[in-house]
Amino acid sequence: MTLRNLGRSTVTAVAERVGRAASKVQEKRPIPSDLLESEDAYLVVFDAAGATGSDVQVRFADGAVLVRIDRFRDFHEGFEMVFPGRGMSLDGRVELPADAEVDAKRSTATLTDSGTLEVYVPKSK
Repeated sequence: MTLRNLGRSTVTAVAERVGRAASKVQEKRPIPSDLLESEDAYLVVFDAAGATGSDVQVRFADGAVLVRIDRFRDFHEGFEMVFPGRGMSLDGRVELPADAEVDAKRSTATLTDSGTLEVYVPKSK
């Protein structure tokens, strides 16, 4: 093994470890979100960049909107992963105010083309 190959090998090993660590840190942080209010509903908006509809799970429990995103990395022909920095399993939770009416028939969740997940929850009448 040459000194150059040893250097590349060391840099690659360090980059992989740093990338995995960064990914794990991202997975531990909650998904960024906003809670918006209108006269008759709440809108919870989560950042869901890189997710597809099949990657997203939305639940209501204990007065909160719970979101789980399990993303998958796309294969890019001719490229190898050097720095896996994006978290692939992300969780989010937003507590809803007391007048939110969690009704599966009236609530909706929409994943937009811009990479946001919008959860609409009507208020109690």
